[in-house]
Amino acid sequence: MLLAPRPESPRSDPTPAAHDRVYRGLRTRIMHGAIAPGQALTLRGIGAEFGVSMTPAREAVRRLVAEGALQLSSSGRVSTPELTNERIEELAALRALLEVELASRALPRAHMALIDRLQTINASIGEVIEAHDAVGYIRTNLEFHRTLYLRAQAPAMLAMAETVWLQLGPTMRKLYGRLQRRETPHFHKLIIAALKAGDEPGLRLAVRSDVTQGLRMLTT
Repeated sequence: MLLAPRPESPRSDPTPAAHDRVYRGLRTRIMHGAIAPGQALTLRGIGAEFGVSMTPAREAVRRLVAEGALQLSSSGRVSTPELTNERIEELAALRALLEVELASRALPRAHMALIDRLQTINASIGEVIEAHDAVGYIRTNLEFHRTLYLRAQAPAMLAMAETVWLQLGPTMRKLYGRLQRRETPHFHKLIIAALKAGDEPGLRLAVRSDVTQGLRMLTT
């Protein structure tokens, strides 16, 4: 006797779509500082949040552990990392190396439409500061940098920079609380001014200062 097929469960996992959706969603949350440093995560909780079984949740966690966005203890506990001063210094140095080079490569392709777009993003940063929205601030700040760096046409280098942003995401949330921003970042204005003037040394200095000064506050 043939059995009728069971109706598909609403939590069935269309692989690899479910895994990719969980990975990208969780990755975005970590990068934007929506998860605090040292916060524990469970596969059951991730599955419930994204409406999937534990298999896609486990695969997403595995990828994020490999990228340094999550850490897995010997007991199986999954959490966002609490970065040491040495690790923050290392990642700040990586940002300086990668992002200064990306900005420099973007400069010859920086047209007025790009500069106008950066000014618009910077204005929206002011709005999220007024709203005391830490996650919105980190997201919009990264959008400012990514918009500029896309003009570098250096996808491998940009991917490396995004991996650094991912590892720093929870720490950036902590930094935002310490900075107590009241206005848009000063160095963003210098970046825009250097782009307008075609000033490569000024651009390199502004980007280096922007991506390192705040982080180094956490190590003092």
